[in-house]
Amino acid sequence: MSDQPFYAEGTPLGVLTTQPLGGVLDYRAPEGGAWSGAFVEVPLGPRRVLGVVWGPGESGLPLEKLRMVNRVLDAAPMTDAMRAFLIRVSEYTLTPLPAMLRLATRAPGLGDGPAMRKVLQIGGAEPARMTDARLRVMDAMASYGGAAVTPGELAQAAGVSNAVIGGLVKSGALVEHDTPRDTPYPYLNPALPGPELSGDQAAAAASLRAAVASGTYGTTLLKGVTGSGKTEVYLDAVAECLARGRQALVLLPEIALTAEFLARVEARFGARPAEWHSGVTMTERRRCWRMVGQGDAQFVVGARSALFLPYQNLGLIVVDEEHDTSYKQEDGVLYNARDMAVLRANLCGAQVVLASATPSLESWVNARAGKYTRLDLTARFGPQELPQMRTIDLRSEVLPSNRWISPSLVTAVTQTLARGEQALLFLNRRGYAPVTVCRACGQQVGCDDCDARMVEHRFQKRLMCHQCGATKPMPVVCPSCGVADKMAAVGPGVERLAEEAVALFPEARLAVLSSDLFGSARALKAQIESIAQGGADIIIGTQLVAKGHNFPHLTLVGVIDSDLGLQGSDLRAAERTFQLIRQVAGRAGRAEKPGVALLQTAQPDHPVIRAILAGDDEAFWQAEAAEREAAQVPPFGRMAGIILSGPDLDAVFAHGTALARADAPLRRIGAQLYGPAPAPVARIRGRHRVRLLVKAPRTVALQSALAAWVAQIKPPTNLRLAIDIDPQSFY
Repeated sequence: MSDQPFYAEGTPLGVLTTQPLGGVLDYRAPEGGAWSGAFVEVPLGPRRVLGVVWGPGESGLPLEKLRMVNRVLDAAPMTDAMRAFLIRVSEYTLTPLPAMLRLATRAPGLGDGPAMRKVLQIGGAEPARMTDARLRVMDAMASYGGAAVTPGELAQAAGVSNAVIGGLVKSGALVEHDTPRDTPYPYLNPALPGPELSGDQAAAAASLRAAVASGTYGTTLLKGVTGSGKTEVYLDAVAECLARGRQALVLLPEIALTAEFLARVEARFGARPAEWHSGVTMTERRRCWRMVGQGDAQFVVGARSALFLPYQNLGLIVVDEEHDTSYKQEDGVLYNARDMAVLRANLCGAQVVLASATPSLESWVNARAGKYTRLDLTARFGPQELPQMRTIDLRSEVLPSNRWISPSLVTAVTQTLARGEQALLFLNRRGYAPVTVCRACGQQVGCDDCDARMVEHRFQKRLMCHQCGATKPMPVVCPSCGVADKMAAVGPGVERLAEEAVALFPEARLAVLSSDLFGSARALKAQIESIAQGGADIIIGTQLVAKGHNFPHLTLVGVIDSDLGLQGSDLRAAERTFQLIRQVAGRAGRAEKPGVALLQTAQPDHPVIRAILAGDDEAFWQAEAAEREAAQVPPFGRMAGIILSGPDLDAVFAHGTALARADAPLRRIGAQLYGPAPAPVARIRGRHRVRLLVKAPRTVALQSALAAWVAQIKPPTNLRLAIDIDPQSFY
């Protein structure tokens, strides 16, 4: 801290709080003073709120008019690099700084003192009476080698009740004392040998090690076919980072991936890393945040928000499955974790590895332009072979109107099960059916608060809105015309597909993988582990199954509707369909047995389907890049979405129209404005939604023009305006 400014007691300092007040507030430094970057508690009206010492006070108010900082919190001060990162993300996403600070302090109890917990160690006394239960406790205690252990952990290890533990404490055989709950994470040993790498793996790993060893910024696109060992390659770079005393971060797109990944990390480094995602307890979130800030967490595995933890010396960021759309935050602070990872690494002299079998076009173009280094893994690791890819032409299959598994796919699944292998049926639609319609009047059941159809979830016996999460019981009587017993499900979801599979394969064990069917991340992880160990014959899943899972017994993938993502006006429709089908097909044949992927399609000659079958990724990306460049859309142009929402549709449209008429700041930079127009989902949670779209040349200062444009007209108090830089979805 010696190189940080210090503010002596009573001197004015600026504090950025987490409250939506626009900027920095001035206070007097507390007793004992405060360093720049210190986390503090300050008075704000009648409340006490969290803040960070951001710099010298600049209001010019007399000292006696400034309130004093209540206290400096027991947390490592925010580094200059972290503050610079929050400022840059704020400027890029046009997000107020207080909202950025909220994102960077999302851990409970940061203002609390050190939390304590009771632990046990062996005492010097002998119990008066040694029962079998007490002997098991003492044996279990001895197995910890003198390390402290909680009463609950010891009771579980010995298979006894808490009363047995309490009796040993009373006798003096065990000693109980308090210790801080937020303890450092176990040491991960970077010197432990990893698995032997093949030729192109070893070359890629050596390149990444050298990049990390340089101690400078750089971004590498690690492109490898599914099963090529990308994880082992970038774990080698993690080992280099840890050996140099710097912290490493691996971002994963899906919580369900963490269980298998953590096991691989533990096998590689002898201990588990810190975890940061919605599936960990609040206590663990607090511990992770504090230990990262103190430098006592070497390695973090997490979801996109782990990027905003207070690292002291970050040396490597890995964005696994970097193409995945879940890296884009779609509410609150609208940021893309892949892009912000590159920014954060640039600010702290770290390396970034973007790993994917099907990279985003943005990363592919950056690698082609020389901004990123590119490393390719072209073959699967060991005896694994890439799956064969074939289409099933639905135009020549005889299928009843209420069936979706073609006869050809039924035959393939039957043969797979007869060999004792697993089959996966993939459909990217949650629930039982996407539409519930009345056969008497034709009315489709919609959400009361959104302009969206309600999706039937038959396993839960409810209809659900996938926009706002509202649910209602399955109607027996049509809510529109009042006729009973005429409600019909239209179209398939994974639950309906499971129902069909049960009828076709009555002896098979089925597992349905869909995010809405699991109450917790723990339950989802357990199901995935069970499948990997052979606990199901047929897996039916949504895009959840495409994200990096390794099912060694899986040899057949059947894509039920390969055409599903090819429709619509989304500029990334072709790219996302290509990525999703290639990723899900890559689940097949991950062990010694070869795999097959069968794509049911009514458009076997569609360019995307042909590109998937040909396996020529480069030809696909080149064609896609040429189309985007001709249209001057990302990554060859810039876009921003403006979403207006409010309870009064006329007021929302009026504000959108007023903005459209005042577009001079946009025209000055050569930007084009489209809209206002109703959003595709025109109402969510009772609020009407209107969108405008700005399209600009790639090299212009878009953010400053947008800020000047929207600042011209103040919106009504009940109208919300959100600006989405580089939008990934247009709903």
